[in-house]
Amino acid sequence: MPEEELHGIRIHLDRVLAERGMTLTELSARVDITVVNLSVLKNGRAKAIRFSTLSRICEVLQCQPGDLITHDSV
Repeated sequence: MPEEELHGIRIHLDRVLAERGMTLTELSARVDITVVNLSVLKNGRAKAIRFSTLSRICEVLQCQPGDLITHDSV
């Protein structure tokens, strides 16, 4: 099993963006984070996220961190 699957963290940014009718590019502009960094997060390749970044994403998407991130038992 690849290392990135061992932690059990799942990112649901794509689903939340679709529910809000927002593109990754629009979120990038509104949160002031590069599209590349958001793409890394969205695709589950991020190793970490700052609380300040998570907070800005949640403010823009009007959601809670648990809407974006879940944990599956490994």
